[in-house]
Amino acid sequence: MEDIRTIKQRFEIIGNDIKLNRAIEKAVQVAPTDFTVLITGESGVGKEIFPRIIHSFSTRKHAQYIAVNCGGIPEGTIDSELFGHEKGSFTGALADRKGYFEVSDGGTIFLDEVGELPLSTQAKLLRVLEAGEFIRVGSSKVQKTNVRVIAATNVDLPTAVKNGKFREDLYYRINTIPISIPALRDRKEDISLLFRKFAADFAEKYRMPPIRLTEDAVQILENYRWPGNVRELKNITEQISILEQERTVDALRLKEYLPAQNNTLPALTSNPESDHSFATEREILYKILFDMKKDMNDLKHLVYDIMQKEHTIKSEPEPSTSIVLRNLYETPQSEFLGQAPQKTISVEKNNHIEDTEAVVEESLSLEEKEKEMIVKALEKNHGKRKLAAQDLGISERTLYRKLKEYDIEI
Repeated sequence: MEDIRTIKQRFEIIGNDIKLNRAIEKAVQVAPTDFTVLITGESGVGKEIFPRIIHSFSTRKHAQYIAVNCGGIPEGTIDSELFGHEKGSFTGALADRKGYFEVSDGGTIFLDEVGELPLSTQAKLLRVLEAGEFIRVGSSKVQKTNVRVIAATNVDLPTAVKNGKFREDLYYRINTIPISIPALRDRKEDISLLFRKFAADFAEKYRMPPIRLTEDAVQILENYRWPGNVRELKNITEQISILEQERTVDALRLKEYLPAQNNTLPALTSNPESDHSFATEREILYKILFDMKKDMNDLKHLVYDIMQKEHTIKSEPEPSTSIVLRNLYETPQSEFLGQAPQKTISVEKNNHIEDTEAVVEESLSLEEKEKEMIVKALEKNHGKRKLAAQDLGISERTLYRKLKEYDIEI
């Protein structure tokens, strides 16, 4: 029996994750038997490799191996594809045709996306698994087949059973030996290995130097959730390999190739027993406030100009729009900052604005927090500006400007 490293080389599997290795070992162990195997995992994790591993280590390895994408066959023709049909059984059936179960007799059939099969076809598949029998479309003759069935799905079959979309008896029949393939985000150490492999392959294909990532870009790559898993990583690597003239890619450049949904701020979670967790949540909130500060000040100045114009032009009672804007202008910022109320702008009945000190006080308070955040980020990353800018969610150019503005020395 080959060792796991040799198997990986043979089937071009990249990665050293424990869960991935366990899935490979399980596939090799079950291969000599005739048990039905159900392979589960998200779309793009590489489920199609494991049926080939099982078939190649089975006693059927010299017989036929057929892979069928059940989700890619129209519902009206799926029975004909799987079980065959008789001449004249439906319009277009000009001759007898063997189905996949008949062609692969003695071998292995891989049913990918088995969760997409219609309920009527599921009943026929159950009969094949239990009795080794099937009937061609348009025929009444029962035929025998000796086929090893391996199924795969990215659908939650227990939920599909509960919703009446998948037969419960078929689920238990195909789930004799389950093999779960881990998602790419659960194999963080394998992500950079896969990227280098794909980059080398595309460099050879397109006859150009391979793409290399800086350290901060590798961190971005490993922290991305990869909803499309290995397939998505391969596609993005190909895009970068073709489009980038510079063959070394940093974090800012890499982010342009990753979907924007990954760059949203994480949800805040409460953990009163952890001071570190609380500090992290507070820092995230400050980041949001820093982004809002400029817009808030611009809005206040705009409202101030509108109110001044209304006072100059009209001496009659204020319209409802002016009242709404005035209420907005007078709202204490401490309500969302969680701080003690600061001095707010007061407006007399004669529409004369007495004090604008609150705008200045709030601005100073936020600037102090911003300065504090920058210092913390630099200390955390040992003075490395690139990493500090990444933690703060700003560009390096903005960080340089802030360092000069606040006279912060590294």
